[in-house]
Amino acid sequence: MILSANVFPFIYFIPIILISLSLSVLLIASKWIIYNKAGKPGWAAIIPIYNTIVLLEIVKKPWWWIFLLLIPLVNIVFIIIIYNNLAKAFGKDVGCTIGLLLLGFIFFPLLAFGNSKYIWNEETPSAN
Repeated sequence: MILSANVFPFIYFIPIILISLSLSVLLIASKWIIYNKAGKPGWAAIIPIYNTIVLLEIVKKPWWWIFLLLIPLVNIVFIIIIYNNLAKAFGKDVGCTIGLLLLGFIFFPLLAFGNSKYIWNEETPSAN
């Protein structure tokens, strides 16, 4: 079978598409399990906007922070705070926060499939 010159360049995109889909499925599964570990419904991880509201509940922040995440540059600061509190909620330190920010495709599965447990229960006051 001879490939035409118009189709041949697109063959190089197939591995990129497969890797992207694989990472997407891995991250969705990881967030699903993280939400379940925190006592929230796992399916919330796949619903846009609602998944952020549930994440804010997990890290003990008010729901209206979602509006702060819409402000450019301000959202970067609040994402760092949210991921830091997520790491703390599972008993991890600042190293995990940096990992979640820079290498999320590695650290979210580590948080989900590892032996970490959600340690912030209902009695835990709002995180700092």
